[in-house]
Parts: sequence; C-alpha cells; structure tokens
Amino acid sequence: MSLYSDLLAIIGDHERVTANETILEQHSKGMAYHTPRKPDVVVFPVSKQEVSRVLQYANEHNIPIVPFGAGSSLEGQIIPMDGGISLDFTFMNQIISVRPDDFIVTVQPGVTRNQLNQALKQYGLFFPIDPGADATIGGMAATNASGTNSVKYGVMRDQVLGLELALTDGSIIRTGGYSFKSSAGYHLTGLFVGSEGTLGVFTEIILKLQGIPEAVTDVKVTFSSIEAAGKAATMLLKAGLPIGKIELVDEKTIQAVNAYKHTSFREEPTLFLEFSGSSPDVEYGVQLAEEMVKEEGCISFEFETDSLRRAQLWEARHQAALAIIAAHPGKSHMVTDVCVPLSSLVDALKYTRQVVDQYQIDAVVFGHVGDGNYHAAFSVDTADEEEMERVEEVHKQIVRFALAKGGTCTGEHGIGIGKKPFLIEEHGDSVALMKRIKALVDPNHILNPGKVLDHTVRVSQ
Repeated sequence: MSLYSDLLAIIGDHERVTANETILEQHSKGMAYHTPRKPDVVVFPVSKQEVSRVLQYANEHNIPIVPFGAGSSLEGQIIPMDGGISLDFTFMNQIISVRPDDFIVTVQPGVTRNQLNQALKQYGLFFPIDPGADATIGGMAATNASGTNSVKYGVMRDQVLGLELALTDGSIIRTGGYSFKSSAGYHLTGLFVGSEGTLGVFTEIILKLQGIPEAVTDVKVTFSSIEAAGKAATMLLKAGLPIGKIELVDEKTIQAVNAYKHTSFREEPTLFLEFSGSSPDVEYGVQLAEEMVKEEGCISFEFETDSLRRAQLWEARHQAALAIIAAHPGKSHMVTDVCVPLSSLVDALKYTRQVVDQYQIDAVVFGHVGDGNYHAAFSVDTADEEEMERVEEVHKQIVRFALAKGGTCTGEHGIGIGKKPFLIEEHGDSVALMKRIKALVDPNHILNPGKVLDHTVRVSQ
C-alpha cells in the first residue's frame, strides 16, 4: 500500500488526506527565503486520537512528520526537508473551555490569536502575546513567540500553564496544569514550548489570560536617528512608566509602508508606544513620556485614545513585513531577530545599520525594543550568489555582535533551518544534552527532522 492509502485508512476521510499539488505547494514553505520542499501527503486531523495514530504509524515506518499551523514561520520550521507528512491543524481549532474566574483558557493548537481574543472579549479578558501575524496558538507555543506586548506580559513560555501532546510512540501525555505556579518535578512544559515540533505534537494548550485594561493610549514619536530612538526607548523603560508596548521602526520601513498603504506617515525613525492600566496612571505616563522624549530631541509626538485611531497609529508597525515584501517584487524575504541586554541596545542598533550600509544591503530595522529584541529584514535574490554571500555575512556579523554582548541569536523566531550554526555558537556544550533529549523522545528522528539540531544520537538501552 502507498503512504496516501495507509493514511486514508487511518483518517477515513478523503477531504482530510490529500496529495493535491496545490495543497502540497502551500505546505512546502513559510514566509521567508528558505528553499521550499513539498511533503508527500498533507493530513488534517480533527482529534488527538487521529494525531496519535498518525504519529504511531509514521514512527513505525520511519516517515518524517512536520506540524503545520498558519504557515507564518520565518526560519523554515514548517518546511518538510525530507518530504513525508505535513500535519495541518486547521480543523483542530476549538476553544475547549474558558475559566474566566481562574484567568485560564484551554484551546486546541489550530486556534488563532485573533479567534481567541474575539471569543474572550465577553469575559473582559484577552490573550496578550501578539507576534504580528494571526498565527495559531500551537505555532506560537512551538517557537516561543512573543511580539509587541512582551515588555509588559512576557513571552509565550510565560503564558503556557500546561500541555497535552502526542509523542512518537502514539502515547498522549500531559504537562503542567491549571495553577499559575508549581514546584513539582522537572518543568516539562517549558521544555516542549519552543521545541519547534521536534519533541512532540501539541493537541491541547492551557493558557494564562489577562484582564482588558481600563484605559489604553497609543503614542507615536519620531526621531532624527535610529540610535536616538533606541536611547529614548531605554530611558522610558527606566522611568517605570505603565508601558505595555514599545516598538521601533526605522525610516526605510515607514517609506515602504507609505508606498504599500498609500499613507503619509513621517518618514523618520519612530517609536510606537502603548500605555495601559488605570486612567490616572496612563494619563500621567503619557505626559511624563512627552516631557522626557522632548528633552531627548524628538521631532514629533502624537497620541490617540480612540480605538480606531489607535489602530491607524499602529498601522506602520503592523504592516511592516507585508510592506517590505511588496516593495521588492520578485525577491525573497529574509529576517534575523537578535536580542541583546537593554544596556547594549543602542550600540547594537548602531552597529546593525553600519554593517548593513558597509555591505550595501537593502535592509530595514525594526523590533520589540522594550525587551532588547529587534529585527533586520532583507529582500534578497536567492539566485544571486554574490548578493546572498553578502547578506549571509551581514547576518553573521549582526548575530555575533549580539552574542558578544551576552544576547541571543533569536529572540522569538526560533532556530528552524536558518539559525542552526548560531545555536552551537550560543550554547556550546549544552547542545549535546539537547541532542540526547531529542534522541530519548524521538529515537527514529521523525519529528521535524533537520530543524534546530542537525542530527541526533541514539540513547543506548
């Protein structure tokens, strides 16, 4: 029997097992420049039992299996490097339970961020992690995503209280639970969150929620240089203001957004800030922030409290990735996301702009600078070897500068394909332990092979 017919026998639904070329193509790539590779079959499970049976079958026949969410990954995590099965969670998108008095929700992995927050509004609650794209909760947990709210609420790993997941032998395990903290045993939830689909496949996720703030005011401040914007960001954080978001966008990003959306934003390095909390605290925070940034020589300062106008104010930040892609038709999108200690942020931003200009690379710089995480995005012609060599050299220098400052090679996008060499540079001897963990839970190396780690080792029995 063929792989397709075997999987059809397991799932029992022609609509949810397919080798259609268009669907295979959709599952061959993420949003970035990495070379696509089609899976052999795409499966759309609807239950943990189906996930378990597919995993058990794949493990018995040494067939690679790659979990797939919304397809928005930036480091090639969803590319089936060795073919095999793409496991698409589109139909596992149920909100299983909401416990508003506990500030907890349990969801299936295919639930998207916007879908979840829409459902939570009636309870006066929201889920704070906002990576920009309308990613699935499963994908966000797999990469330990963060985004615009991380300065106040932390990253995905801080929000996941527990998991239900399938292992390669088909067994279903649970980690964590419904309490906000625990000192019982090893923190397995934290191990699986951020593992990029290489250790297990999520079937349920328990999340911590937040109350919707009483008042929210959004601010846009422009500066003469990206270094001045970075310095102001650090200064505002030190002041202890009720800042929920603090984002930096350079002038080239604003130019791309203006062309893409036919807007007329000032084309200068810009800080976007969101103040949230009680009305008096927010009002005072905005006033103090205006005084502080004016002392630092800001060019303009504007703020909005109306929800529609606030959304318009943030448009330049939220449309950045799509605008950059649209500004360079025919080219591929490549982005690196390093994170540095806040004390090194200004130097890192300055260094990034210098090395980009030195190698004559068309790049923009933006990011979640409230936690030291920023991005350099490149539009590249992957067929131009000389250009790719220059881009890779710039990429390498940006990452190594971050590592030299005690930072990390990726703040939120994950390792995937593109950052594997830097994982070794960053973590050294501990990579060997990661390989042993991988070998223990996935001895046949079928779960998302080729991602995070180059190879695994078998644990002797």
